Amino acid sequence: MDYEGKVYRPWMEANSLLIQATVGCTNNKCTFCDMFREKKFRIMALEDVFQDIEDARRIYPSVESIFLIDGNALAVKTETLLQILEKITSTFPECERIALYGGLNDFERKSVEELKQLKKAGLTLVYAGLESGDQVVLKRIKKGITAEQALAGMEKAKAAGIEMLLSFIFGLGGKERSREHIVETTRLLNIMQPEQIAPMALAVQPGTELEREVEAGEFILPTPLQILEEEKNLLENLDFPTYYWGDHGNNIVPMRGILPKSHEFFLEKIERAIATHPVTQQEILQTFAW
Repeated sequence: MDYEGKVYRPWMEANSLLIQATVGCTNNKCTFCDMFREKKFRIMALEDVFQDIEDARRIYPSVESIFLIDGNALAVKTETLLQILEKITSTFPECERIALYGGLNDFERKSVEELKQLKKAGLTLVYAGLESGDQVVLKRIKKGITAEQALAGMEKAKAAGIEMLLSFIFGLGGKERSREHIVETTRLLNIMQPEQIAPMALAVQPGTELEREVEAGEFILPTPLQILEEEKNLLENLDFPTYYWGDHGNNIVPMRGILPKSHEFFLEKIERAIATHPVTQQEILQTFAW
């Protein structure tokens, strides 16, 4: 496969075939993210996407899952996306899942009918970065979307029957806004009720605006104890069924499973970590680059 630049995919898609439909991210301004800094957003030529699909068919005897990269492939015009999905399903009839990254504001730009067409054509899951439900935090990180716009995008996804996985970041409010960040994020999640959620601990990426803010003292990193307390607050207050992907490599207590079935078990693990984990004695959480 002839990928352009660094390639990222959710850790849940480790076994998926990656097909590049776009280059970069339409926003590409988030202060915490360096995934697509060296790229300017553009849509791949349809013939190149088709060629990659055909080349992959010659290489792989069986493909069960495909993930479309880069940052938010849902920004592609519906007509073009439909052609890509139809090419995939005709070339890989055995494929059971087709997923992609999509901003919640990308949903706002499409009609419910368009979204239904995408689902019918084979789109099974969209990953979207919520990051926070706190409007102050969303503005600080330059997410380019408000909580209200995120909710409107989710309402369209629900109306179209598209399954969603929302990711968000423990600690993104910093030391001073930890509680507001997690309370508002949990509140918004309870309204949106995504089928899957993926919380991860904040990791300051080298070369990002957030790193410069940390070095300048403009952003005070949360303590590991605050990270754990945010997860405890989240688990105590979530009130809808969902799949919990809490096993990102930077999380202090990696765990995943179905909620509310695993709720009590997860909460016990977090409370035990708050009481006994040596990391709670540290002032800064040691995390790693994505």
